[in-house]
Amino acid sequence: MRRRRRFRSPSWTASLTWKSAVFLTAMCCTLAALLGVLVHTAVTRQTVEHAREKALARLEVVTDAYEAGEPLPRGSGIDPPGLPGSLRALAAGGERGTVVADGPHRPGDPDGQGGPAMWAAGPADGRALATWTDYSHSARTIGGLDRAIIGSSLLAIAATLLVGLFAVGRVTRRLHQSARVARRISAGDLDARVNDPRTARPVRAQDEVAIVAGALDTMASTLQRKLQTEQRFTADVAHELRTPLTGLSAAAELLPPGRPAELVRDRVQAMRALTEDLLEISRLDARTEQVDLAVHDLAPIAERVVRASGTDTEVRVSGAARVETDRRRLERVIGNLVANAHRHGGPPVVLSVDGAVVSVRDHGPGFPAYLLDGGPQRFRTDGAGKGHGLGLTIALGQAQVIGARLDFGNAPDGGALARLTLPEYVRLDDGDSAGNPGGDRGRRGPDDPDGSTGNGPHAS
Repeated sequence: MRRRRRFRSPSWTASLTWKSAVFLTAMCCTLAALLGVLVHTAVTRQTVEHAREKALARLEVVTDAYEAGEPLPRGSGIDPPGLPGSLRALAAGGERGTVVADGPHRPGDPDGQGGPAMWAAGPADGRALATWTDYSHSARTIGGLDRAIIGSSLLAIAATLLVGLFAVGRVTRRLHQSARVARRISAGDLDARVNDPRTARPVRAQDEVAIVAGALDTMASTLQRKLQTEQRFTADVAHELRTPLTGLSAAAELLPPGRPAELVRDRVQAMRALTEDLLEISRLDARTEQVDLAVHDLAPIAERVVRASGTDTEVRVSGAARVETDRRRLERVIGNLVANAHRHGGPPVVLSVDGAVVSVRDHGPGFPAYLLDGGPQRFRTDGAGKGHGLGLTIALGQAQVIGARLDFGNAPDGGALARLTLPEYVRLDDGDSAGNPGGDRGRRGPDDPDGSTGNGPHAS
C-alpha cells in the first residue's frame, strides 16, 4: 500500500511578509468587490428607473394616439416583432409593464437583433401596445462604470499592497535584526545589541518591536554583567588558591614517607590541577586566549600525547595530514579526550588519525544523553554515577580557539566517540595559483571541504 505524501508548502510562505501580502490582497479584493457590487447595483438601479420612467411616459403618449385613432409614433406598434414574450403576456392580461431586452430587428444588423432597448407595453383591445427606447447608451455607461470600478480597484489593491509591504518590510527587518542579535548572544557574543533607534530616544513612541528590542538589549546587558561577575569570581578564587596550594605542596614534601604523605600529596596535586583548570576556563570565558600558529604533522603530535599520558591507548594512523595549528592547545585537547576516555569509558581506548581528523573512541557506556544534546557541562553528574569535570569543557573551548570542530557521539556498537576535525594545511603549487608565481599556502577549515583558503583561527 502506497503512502500518500503530505504536501509541504515552500518555506518562504511561512514568512510574515508573505502572510501579510496574502492578507492585504485578500482584504483589498474583498473590499473592492463589495464596493464594486454596491456601486454597480446602485447606478444600475438608478439608470433602469430613469429609463423605465421615460418608457412609461412614452407609452402614455402612444396610448393617447392609439385611442384617438392617430398614427402611432415611430418606435411603437401593436404586437411589434421582437417584443419579449413575458411583456406581451402581461399586456394581454390587462396590465402595463417594462423590461430591458434586445430591441426590434434592424436591417443590416448581423445578429438579427437590435441593441439593448427599454420596452414598455400596455393592453390595447386584447393585444399589446408597445413602445421601445434605445438603452444602448445607458448600457455603455454601466459597462464603462464597471470597467472603471475594476481598474480603480486593481490600482487601489496594488497601491495598498505596496504600501503595506513596505510597512511590514520595515517591521520584519527590525524583527530579523533582533533575531540575528539573539543568535549572536546565544553563540556567546555578549557584546551584541540591537540598538533600535526608538529605544535610544525615549521621547519617541515605542512600538512592540522596539519594546522587544529594548528588552533583548537589557537582557543581554544583565546577562553579560552576571557572567563577567562569575568569571571574575572564578578567576579570583583560582588565583587566590594558588598561594596556599603552593605552600601545601611544599609542606607535603616535608612529611615523612608513608601512606598518609602519599594521600596528602595526591590530593594537593589534584587541587592544583583543578585550580589550573579553573584558571584556564576563566581565560577561555574571557576570550583573551591568543594562538601561536605553526605547521605540524598531526600523527607525531597524537603519538606524543598518548606516550605522555602513560595510558594503554592504541594509536592508529591512516593518511595523516599536516595541520596549521597551535601545538600546545592541540595537545591539551587530545590529552583531555584520552584522559576522559580512560576515566569514564572502558577499554580498549583507540586514538585514530585519518587525514586532519583525530578520533578517540572507548568501549564503555558512551556519552550521556545530556552531553550529546547540549555539549559538555561543568561538573555535571548524571544520576548517581560519576560526573564529568572540566576536561571536556576545556577541550571544546580550546578546539574553538584553534579553529577546529569537536563532535561528541556514541559508536553504533557501543562506546563514546569524540571526533576532532582540524583545519588542514594546504600548499598551493606554482601551477595551481594563477597570478601568484611564488605559490601560496592556506588552511582548509573543517567546514570547507572544497579546499578553499580560509581565515586563520581567532581567540574565542
